[in-house]
Amino acid sequence: MNPTDLRYHKEHEWIRVKGNQATLGISHFAQDALGDIVFIDLPRVGATVTIGQQIGEVESTKTTSSIYTPVSGKVIAINADLKDHPEAVNTDPYAKGWMVVIELADPTQVNALMSASQYDAFLATQKKG
Repeated sequence: MNPTDLRYHKEHEWIRVKGNQATLGISHFAQDALGDIVFIDLPRVGATVTIGQQIGEVESTKTTSSIYTPVSGKVIAINADLKDHPEAVNTDPYAKGWMVVIELADPTQVNALMSASQYDAFLATQKKG
């Protein structure tokens, strides 16, 4: 079960909204599919990002996967701890494994993202393939 206080994107990113800020990371499903994460490339603080844009990459022992932003805005913080401890995304993807904080350009974009129950249903369709 995925945390119910988050919103989810079809590319397996999650966001936690507080006021006009959204903390972003990748879901448990995504980190599990990637395997052991060894490196994370994040955008710089101050970067302007647009919904659907690739903003970084996650490298694992299996593959490299893109990180996409499900919202537009400005990057106001990155999780610098991930540089030395990328495995935090594997062990705690919804807390210590957060990646960036984005100041929302349009808070209504969050409404287009999936709730936890919708994301669970979406995952059920992904596993069948």
